[in-house]
Amino acid sequence: MLSFGQIFKRMDQILRELPKKAKDKQNENKKFFAKLKKRPPKNLDYIMQELHEEEFERTDCLDCANCCKTTGPLFTRADIERIAKFLRQKPQAFIEAYLRIDEDSDYVLQQVPCTFLGADNYCSIYDVRPKACREFPHTDRKKFQQISNLTLKNVAICPAAFNIVEKMKKNIGKG
Repeated sequence: MLSFGQIFKRMDQILRELPKKAKDKQNENKKFFAKLKKRPPKNLDYIMQELHEEEFERTDCLDCANCCKTTGPLFTRADIERIAKFLRQKPQAFIEAYLRIDEDSDYVLQQVPCTFLGADNYCSIYDVRPKACREFPHTDRKKFQQISNLTLKNVAICPAAFNIVEKMKKNIGKG
């Protein structure tokens, strides 16, 4: 059994190497996803659900939290209202304190790492977190082939997403 320190060191190394590994695989992944979009297997959603579940039996997001440290989710109106209520704030006060509008006119965090991420990688609003956080890395989503651009970004952020895509290419085949 690895100690917390050993797990932390190992994850730190994985996260340092991940952007380069993702970049090295980017052209291969783009070609794979282009083919997948044209002719997705009939059972793609089932395959993705299985790969996602298998990976997250081995992966503990609390060891990593790289998504929370490096990117911010989109906040829907429903997210804002739910989180503001949880924090006992008015939605407008929540927006002013934590959010900004990005170039796509979406509400996003004013800064990363996420304000709600603790030093222990726990989320202080976990039970009411944004939909984008609940669904990340989106590898078990229905009609998975439709979010290939998002997945290409996520493999550089999330070690689990990287592993799922690598297994997916083996399972579905490159040809």
